[in-house]
Amino acid sequence: MIWILFIGTLVLSLWAAARVKSVYHRYNQGVVTSGLTGGEAAFEILRQAGVRDVDITHQDGMLGDHYDPLHKRLVLSTENFYGRSPAALGVAAHECGHAIQHKRAYAPLQLRMAAVGITGFASQLVLWIPLLGMFTGLLAAKTGLVIMAAAWGVLMAFNLITLPVEFDASRRARLMLNRLGFIQGGVERDAVAQVLRAAGWTYVAAFISSLVYFLWHLLPLVTGRERE
Repeated sequence: MIWILFIGTLVLSLWAAARVKSVYHRYNQGVVTSGLTGGEAAFEILRQAGVRDVDITHQDGMLGDHYDPLHKRLVLSTENFYGRSPAALGVAAHECGHAIQHKRAYAPLQLRMAAVGITGFASQLVLWIPLLGMFTGLLAAKTGLVIMAAAWGVLMAFNLITLPVEFDASRRARLMLNRLGFIQGGVERDAVAQVLRAAGWTYVAAFISSLVYFLWHLLPLVTGRERE
């Protein structure tokens, strides 16, 4: 059963990642009517939103775009920073959405930021506890299940909190791009929506996977039937 769960969640994650790359490549073509690059759009979006203390930079690497709330940096991939495609503007605007969330103290983002430390610890636990129990025998089966259920519960909760953070950032991205006239209705608007929707599925896949593993370790504790 564990192999079925492992393969099933792995396939789901791989499908979501492959879909993001496929949709991104499809719409990372051509030039938007406004002619703006992702970096230019990001600068103007943040300016219009009154966010003036965030640095916008770029780095090599595909789809490594992110907003760093600790250092207040918006990091775009070089391709999206200089790109003028619907995909480039969509990704740039999405990361701007996170910066705007941060400025306005968006509650789910604040909660996710506060949970980063314990989530990192939980990630280490789910990696090392099975190995510790398997090769040393120092952990009783029930103790291992309790620790694993708690750790996966933390990861599941973190991924659940991430969903509104990411979907809200995408919503803000579409609104700002449309309101500022950076993309036109029809093809360009649909392209941006497709890219952001595909990216959203990676977070849904992560939540489903963590939920499955959380329930897998929790149910034996609830039913009283330990797995061998």
